[in-house]
Amino acid sequence: MHSSRTRPDRRLVVIGCGGLGSAAAYWLSRAAGGRVLALERHGLGHDHGASQDHSRIIRYAQHQDAYAALAPAAYAAWRDVERVSAQTLVTETGGLVIEDVDARSGLDTGGRNLGGYAAVADRHGVDFDLLDARGIEARWPQFRLAGTEQAMYQRRTGIVDAARANATHVALARGHGAEIREHSPVRALHPTRDGVEVVLDGEVVRAEHVVVTADARTNEVLDGLVEIPLTVLQEQVTYYATPNLLDFSPARFPVFMWHGADNFYGFPVYGEVATKLGQHMGGNEVTADSRTFEPDPLRQKRQEAFLAEHLPGFGGPELYTKTCLYTIPPDQHYVIDTVPGEPRVSVGVGAGHAFKFASLIGKILADLATTGGTRHPIGAFGLDRPALTDPTWGRTFHV
Repeated sequence: MHSSRTRPDRRLVVIGCGGLGSAAAYWLSRAAGGRVLALERHGLGHDHGASQDHSRIIRYAQHQDAYAALAPAAYAAWRDVERVSAQTLVTETGGLVIEDVDARSGLDTGGRNLGGYAAVADRHGVDFDLLDARGIEARWPQFRLAGTEQAMYQRRTGIVDAARANATHVALARGHGAEIREHSPVRALHPTRDGVEVVLDGEVVRAEHVVVTADARTNEVLDGLVEIPLTVLQEQVTYYATPNLLDFSPARFPVFMWHGADNFYGFPVYGEVATKLGQHMGGNEVTADSRTFEPDPLRQKRQEAFLAEHLPGFGGPELYTKTCLYTIPPDQHYVIDTVPGEPRVSVGVGAGHAFKFASLIGKILADLATTGGTRHPIGAFGLDRPALTDPTWGRTFHV
C-alpha cells in the first residue's frame, strides 16, 4: 500500500518526458501554462528509453501515405520551436534511400522500396532525384557500389538533434509555467467520475486529462485501462572516429538509409566528432526491466563488414556503441489516440521511428487533451485498428 496525500488538482498530466512527452508538455503548456505537470520516471535526458542521443533522421521521403501526409506539418512544428527558442534543432543535409535491388529480390518489403517511396512522393508533391549506382558514386564518391544499387535523393532530408530537442521542449514548457518532475514513476491510473487519479509513490495527483508517453512502459502505466500489443526490441548505434572529417561533414555527405540483405542507416559527422551507423530493426526482444546496455557484437561486426564493402572511409576506431529501445505495434505504426471508453486518457507510442515527428505528435496529443480532436490526419494510428484489436493479426516487420 502506498500512503498518499492529495495535491491540488492539475488540469493536464504528461507521463514520460522523452521525445513525445517533452513535446506534449511544451504544447500543452502553451495552452494551459501552470496547470501542466510532466512526470519522468528517470532523470531528464536518461538513456533507458528511445529518445536519447544526438541525431535522428527527418525526411519528406516516406513509403506510406499516412506519414507523408504529416511530414510538412512536422517540419513546420520544428521551425516553430526553433523560432521561439533560438535553438537549431534541424540540420538539412539531403538524404539518400539506397536499395540493392538484387539483394532485395523476392523479399516482402511492404512498399519499403524505391518504387514505394517514389509513388508516395509523387502523390504528395515531394521533389526527388532517382540515381543508379554510377550516379550515386559520381555525386558521393565516398560510396563503393556493386552496380545493382539504385537510390532516391531528397534534398530536404536531414537531422533532428534529439537530446537538444527534448531539452528545448522541457525548457519552453517550464517557461510557460509547467512543472517538470524527475524520478517520479507512476504506479497506477484510476479514472474517477470527474477526472483521473495518478498514483505516485506517496502521493495521488488528480488530473482532468492524462497523456501517456511512456514508451516501453506504456502497458504498465495503462494497466486496467487498455492492453496494447507491443514488442520491445533492444537496438543499437555505433559512432566511428573517422579520420575523414571533411569527406563526411554534413555539407558533403547526406544521411542515408540502405535497403539490402540487411538494412542500415547512417549519419555524417554530427553531435560527436564521429560518424554514426545503425542497423534498422532486428534487435533482441526485451522488456524495460530485462533490457541490458551491452551491445550485440554480431551486429557490430555486421556493420563493420558493410562499411568495409560500401563506405570504407566512413569507419574508424569505434568511439562507442549505445543501446536504445524500440516499442513497436504489430504493424509498426504509431499509436496516437485516446483510450476507448476513457477519453480523459490519451496515449502516444512512437514505434521506434517517431522522433522526426516528435514535436508534431506532442502538438497532436495536446490537441486531443484540450479539444478532444485534431486537424491532423491520424486515422491510421488509432487504438481501434485491426492490428491492435485482432489477436490473429500477425507481425509485419517489413525489411
